[in-house]
Amino acid sequence: MSTSQTRVVVTGLGATTPLGGDLPSTWSALLAGESGVRPLEWEGVEDLPVRFAATLKVDPSEILPKQSLRRLDRNQAIALISAREAWADAGFGPPAGKPQKGMEKAGVDGGFTVDGERLGVVFSSGIGGLHTALNSYDVFREKGWSRVSPFTVPMLMPNGASGHVGIEFGAMAGSHALVSACASSGEAVGYAIDMIRAGRADVVICGGTESCIHPLQMASFGAMRAMSTRNEAPERASRPYDKNRDGFVLGEGSAVLILESEEHARARGARVHGIAAGCGYSGDAYDIVLPDPSGAGQAKAMQRALKDAGLEPSDIVHINAHATSTPAGDVAELASIKAGLGEEAARQVVVTATKSMTGHLLGGAGALESVFTILALKEGLIPFVANLEDLDEEADLDIVRDEPRKISDGPAAALNNSFGFGGHNVSVAFQRAL
Repeated sequence: MSTSQTRVVVTGLGATTPLGGDLPSTWSALLAGESGVRPLEWEGVEDLPVRFAATLKVDPSEILPKQSLRRLDRNQAIALISAREAWADAGFGPPAGKPQKGMEKAGVDGGFTVDGERLGVVFSSGIGGLHTALNSYDVFREKGWSRVSPFTVPMLMPNGASGHVGIEFGAMAGSHALVSACASSGEAVGYAIDMIRAGRADVVICGGTESCIHPLQMASFGAMRAMSTRNEAPERASRPYDKNRDGFVLGEGSAVLILESEEHARARGARVHGIAAGCGYSGDAYDIVLPDPSGAGQAKAMQRALKDAGLEPSDIVHINAHATSTPAGDVAELASIKAGLGEEAARQVVVTATKSMTGHLLGGAGALESVFTILALKEGLIPFVANLEDLDEEADLDIVRDEPRKISDGPAAALNNSFGFGGHNVSVAFQRAL
């Protein structure tokens, strides 16, 4: 089968987030408009400019045994948790790999077995094992080199999550870790699509993970004046498109998609959540932090996603926007949507911004919001933007407010946008499975 003829479908989904310890609880909380943002309770937190974040609803220590957590950075632990959920959701049996010592096998007994030579992994993190790096340095300074864990390097490396997931599930077609800041896991989904189209794999576990809620991160983003400072009402701090938005809210979590060639999925009678139709990329080549104010790069990413998917702008009914709740970024993205799809088509699109409830998962955001986009198409229900009390006059597209929006049955397609520091722009196109 040629590359252009290979259709890629989504057969498994999983997540652990500030809204829930698994995907069903996360999705339910999202539709209800719940907030995953909470006050931080660290010693000395009162000295920080921002004293809240979207922390995990269920801590990894409640799921994984202590002996395993000693060898895993927090971002790697939650990657495995979400990957296991997605694997089981796809209907696969116990993994062919070598699960970490002390960790129960993933999957379900009697499920379909995947040939490890045809199984790939693309798992991204924007920052990697920040907790391990900083905590290990503290140990080194206070107790000397001999007390530093021998697992420090594999725990801090950005490809650690991809490596652990690949080992857990016996993925030998390739294990990759793309790092492009907040666009990282959006790019992971695109690369996974390409692996299957190119014939390198039949099944790919793809996703993203991030856990870097640490005093240094809070201080660093605070120094940039990039984060909201609503310390008195943290659950209302992330407010995309609101006139009074003042910055993003840092979050943590992981999300996973199982992608398969349609031929492989049909052969095993798999349930299909949606179609991973295509992906578009661009680079701003403008600034290491600021996006190009013209929005040209973001528009190109969307146009290239449509072309890659064989879709027309009029096919798009929904966009899960990158919208982080920054004063400039939110409305600039709306302008790029109009430029990318054309004014007429853009005004028919329903836009949401789910970071209003999950916070910004940085390198994990693209995967999580891809999962939300797939579920919105599948269930015909688009989550609303929380905390949107006073709509910015420049936010002139159809933005979901107050309650989830129903969309009609039948053929439908959507985009998920992810943009990152360094000028990385990624847009992934999904279609409803009929």
